[in-house]
Amino acid sequence: MKDIIDLLGRILIAFIFLFEAYDSIAFFKATKEKMIDYGITWQTEPLLIAGIFLLILGGILVLIGYRSGFGATLLLLYWIPITFIVHAWWKETGDLQRVESMDFMKNMAIVGGLLIIIVNGSGRYSIKRLFATTKVR
Repeated sequence: MKDIIDLLGRILIAFIFLFEAYDSIAFFKATKEKMIDYGITWQTEPLLIAGIFLLILGGILVLIGYRSGFGATLLLLYWIPITFIVHAWWKETGDLQRVESMDFMKNMAIVGGLLIIIVNGSGRYSIKRLFATTKVR
């Protein structure tokens, strides 16, 4: 049962990032404008492209379970700075502060999930395990 839950957890956490990559590509211009709204004005387009690359590569590696720790690390390189930039609840007041603090904590929970992947690896149902157990003749 643990192995199935490991797989399900990897699938669910990978889809968060793969969907964000899709959304960033589909709405590239709007995402770039949103970055500028958040104060990211230096090299916006290359930063967005690099972020999409991290999301896709990290998401795929976590999803298939090949070098999942490396994939989770790539996702952390993207996710932690974005969380502190986008959900800076300490800068807000009133209801917006409450909403942003909840989003911030949700993102920190996702960070926790990625750290668990880094520590525990990909589990039994992964491409890594398939490669390790397949005999080449």
